[in-house]
Amino acid sequence: MHGIEIRELECFLALAEESRPERAGERLGVPPEEVLRLTRSLEERVGAPLTDPSSPTGALTPLGEEFLDALRPAFQNLAAVVDRVRERTTRERPHVRLGLGGRMRGPVTEAVRAFEEHEPGARVEIVEVADPFGPLREGEVDAAVVLLPVREQDLVVGPVFSRRPQHLVLPADHSLASRSLIGVEDMARVPLIPVRQPPDYWLRVHAPTVTPLGRTIHHEPGVATLGEGVSQVAAGRGAMLLCGETDSHVDRDDLVLVPVSGLPESALGLVWPRGNQNPGVPVLAAALAEALA
Repeated sequence: MHGIEIRELECFLALAEESRPERAGERLGVPPEEVLRLTRSLEERVGAPLTDPSSPTGALTPLGEEFLDALRPAFQNLAAVVDRVRERTTRERPHVRLGLGGRMRGPVTEAVRAFEEHEPGARVEIVEVADPFGPLREGEVDAAVVLLPVREQDLVVGPVFSRRPQHLVLPADHSLASRSLIGVEDMARVPLIPVRQPPDYWLRVHAPTVTPLGRTIHHEPGVATLGEGVSQVAAGRGAMLLCGETDSHVDRDDLVLVPVSGLPESALGLVWPRGNQNPGVPVLAAALAEALA
């Protein structure tokens, strides 16, 4: 093994399996000339030709066939050792996939920075999500920033933040759009566009069907995402209740956001599956709680 380079062995294996330098080069991401050069270098170290120089397809010599049969399992074992060590090292570094339905800002940004500075190699991967619960339950994310309330038995609600009045997004030419504040009874004057997937208890807070005095709040057909709902509002098909942190969805001249009095405040919370085994989740939750202190 003295002096033999791993790259030489990789090139020989690729050339033997792909039959042509061009295909071997594509597989390894190097020019075909480099494949041939490193294969020749390996042959010099071995002291005998491993490929037939007269063959246009890089056919192996009998010695090359014997060398390939012995090298392939040994090389695979070596690659497996490296992969196991890399997997263990990655697993030991805190890594959290965080689901977000909008921009990351405020205390969440501070918490992510603190988490990643806590230990070299720690990382938060931001994953955009539309459904607040599905990605958590399916293991696509380890935790998520969710618009409360959350009353799911299999989910844990951690730090709560960003308590703000709910806002109604309206077409700019609507009769309520010029107000600085809308009373909850005025909600009966415009149909609401709800999000389809959240549970009933969530919809009762963020898409009510009746005012405190019993006036009916009509609903349009539900939408799958906030972005889709905002587009429906812009088309004049109704209004939509948003929390303060979702105002990034309303960055256009034909829409207006007006706070609504008489409704429960909106709030965000860090949520994760009960029994989550990712050790980075409580670290991130603690960083968020510290950012809120």
